Amino acid sequence: MSETTLPIIEKLYAVYKQLVVCNTKLEKAHRYSLGESTEKSVLEILELLFFAQNAPKTHKTAYLIRAQALIDVLRIKLRLYLELKLANETKVFQMQANLEETGRMLGGWTKSLL
Repeated sequence: MSETTLPIIEKLYAVYKQLVVCNTKLEKAHRYSLGESTEKSVLEILELLFFAQNAPKTHKTAYLIRAQALIDVLRIKLRLYLELKLANETKVFQMQANLEETGRMLGGWTKSLL
């Protein structure tokens, strides 16, 4: 990624790459439901972060709040991967750790705007 990319975006991009690899090994029944939905969630969060990065200060908070809500949804989806034993636990734990760090970064960014 480029020098102008925020660390939070790079961290979430890493989650997306891990998720794509993980989803290729999912059974067909889950790949096109949970797998695809989870990938779309990550991409939507990335989109919101880019919007927030480029929005005027007065509009940034709205994008960041929506991204935080989607991160919470994504946490639940990753938990389903573990509970249904759909993916390697270590890889899911790595994605969860990266997602937690992303959430902390997002919280700090949001607090800086308030």
